[in-house]
Amino acid sequence: MERVPVERVLAALFSSEQQERFCLDCMGFLLVVIAGVTFVALLFENVPYGRYASSRFGFPVPGKVAWFVQELPALLVPLALVLGTPAARTARLPNLLLVAMYFCHYVQRSLVYPFLIRGGKATPFASFVLAVVFCMYNGYMQVRYLSRYAEFPAGWVTHPCFIIGSALWFVGWLVNLHSDHILRNLRQPGETGYKIPRGGVFEYVSGANFLGEITEWAGFALAGCSVQSASFALFTLVVLASRAVAHHRWYLSKFEDYPKSRKALIPFVF
Repeated sequence: MERVPVERVLAALFSSEQQERFCLDCMGFLLVVIAGVTFVALLFENVPYGRYASSRFGFPVPGKVAWFVQELPALLVPLALVLGTPAARTARLPNLLLVAMYFCHYVQRSLVYPFLIRGGKATPFASFVLAVVFCMYNGYMQVRYLSRYAEFPAGWVTHPCFIIGSALWFVGWLVNLHSDHILRNLRQPGETGYKIPRGGVFEYVSGANFLGEITEWAGFALAGCSVQSASFALFTLVVLASRAVAHHRWYLSKFEDYPKSRKALIPFVF
């Protein structure tokens, strides 16, 4: 049977399944290293998009366009892998559910979220390009591993790690969606400027949307128990925790009536 284009590309890149599996593991460990380097870099510089955007990082890309284009590879690359290759493992329930979690997030993030944005700051070109590269890299790593190579013990879907991880993913996904809804509706039509977000988890932390996404991928990592999912969760934690702390400090400096009991990321703690 003739190979489809995606299979031909992978066959040209890897001489065997063992080589590709080794590469996927290396990609996971590399992302851990990147997370460490990013952590150090973010001690000196905020992620340059949104309210922290700077012309030093290239010309501005309109916010809606940037979000749509940069998130789309995180959906299209995995979709091509699942539809264009023999996705042997997705017939197994743990793999299928984990792939579904991934797609559930990125269908919303790439096909829904960008079109709900109201206004929105432009994204510097350098940040935009890095986001595109990351979404391609991570999308391939997560879904190729789950659809082709991940093996779970019998009855894994009833294991506490999978049950707790899946529950965390779902709660984080809901918190992320609800927090984004609150942020979108802070201003009435025609209004400009920043306002204090209120309601939901924002009553406890400044970075409610970030806490939701961190929780999502932490749950995904617990349910998946792989270096691929764990490295993604770690990288997400590093980037979004830094973002939450920066937002918290910004809110405190801008609004005299900002709730003093509200924390940056972890309710009642931090």
